[in-house]
Amino acid sequence: MKVYLDNNATTIVDPHVFAEMEPFFVQRYGNPNSLHLFASETHKPLKTAMEKIYAGINAPKEDSVVITSCATESNNWVFKSIFFEYILTGRKNHIIVSEVEHPSVIANAKFLEAHGCKVTYLPINSEGMIEAHTVRDFITPKTALVSIMWANNETGAIFPVQEIGNICAEAGVLFHTDAVQAVGKTPIDVQSFNVDYLTMSAHKFHGPKGVGALYIRKGKELTPLMHGGAQMGGLRSGTLNVAGIVGMGKAMEQAVDALDYEMHEIRELRDAFEDQLLEIEDTFVVTPREKRTPNTILISFRGIEGEAMLWDLNRAGIAASTGSACASEDLESNPVMEAIGAEADLAHTAIRFSLSRYTTKEELDYAIEIVREAVKRLRSISSSYAYTPKGHVSGLDSH
Repeated sequence: MKVYLDNNATTIVDPHVFAEMEPFFVQRYGNPNSLHLFASETHKPLKTAMEKIYAGINAPKEDSVVITSCATESNNWVFKSIFFEYILTGRKNHIIVSEVEHPSVIANAKFLEAHGCKVTYLPINSEGMIEAHTVRDFITPKTALVSIMWANNETGAIFPVQEIGNICAEAGVLFHTDAVQAVGKTPIDVQSFNVDYLTMSAHKFHGPKGVGALYIRKGKELTPLMHGGAQMGGLRSGTLNVAGIVGMGKAMEQAVDALDYEMHEIRELRDAFEDQLLEIEDTFVVTPREKRTPNTILISFRGIEGEAMLWDLNRAGIAASTGSACASEDLESNPVMEAIGAEADLAHTAIRFSLSRYTTKEELDYAIEIVREAVKRLRSISSSYAYTPKGHVSGLDSH
């Protein structure tokens, strides 16, 4: 059996999404910016897709949703614009991010830092959560931007975005949230949240790879990252990825329709799977369930290197991960485990299991058996497990 439990890295394209995209590869392939019939055939599907994306995050028509290649590009756009508009001009010189942001945010923060910007890296607490009051504590008159992800890609922890947005609005500071892991897993409503910029990628909610979006609140326009044409109202030049946009629109529609299923049925599957994992001695899960997205588990198996566990799982046809796919070539300790203060031996043992609406109970039943076998085998050959202290670890639910 093959079991895919790495849905925070990417998801299968929903068959309905693929069917909606297919005509735009070989039948309706005109460039939308051309003036002939082939181009005009793409206009209505593009408009419909954009309407679905706007509706999926409840964005009003006066705000902008700009299509990009992915959330990494969108995140770069926000930070580079802040650099040009505020840091380079000397208007402001400070930004705030959490210490557990996606690599595309952390790398941009370090880029600004290397060019004279002061960066505050907010800590997480022992549960892997950001405490909103810490944002208020660090905002200064020189703060140009606060960037806090909606949901953490490693733990699934849902951060207090609404409260943070309110704090930023009161202080007159721009607020950006990377919502890549939140879309399709928790309700997104930019009219109820004080969010100036929001980024997402279609492939995280059963859409195609290579297409994402950046939401921009009216009056908070950014310096374009891409120049050369008039696409997307001149905000993001480049020939439109028609099939990708159509697919993203359909995927957003499907994600919204399936949200109740994700928040209840998938949560129940996740919780039952987690209960079985925690029956294994010396296992530790980060962040309480009620504070996480419904599909995610970050669990450590004391005495077992994460990469060794992945090797055994992969041999049995099970896909999981040791963390962000964007950092998978770096065999370093898990940054969230480090941030909550886990011991060094535990920081290298974390495995992330992430489900989707296509995950079945039968798949999870198979997965738990393989995990148990892998733990038994790997601990039997571990040179350190017998000598490590057992029991509860601060900030982690354990058995």
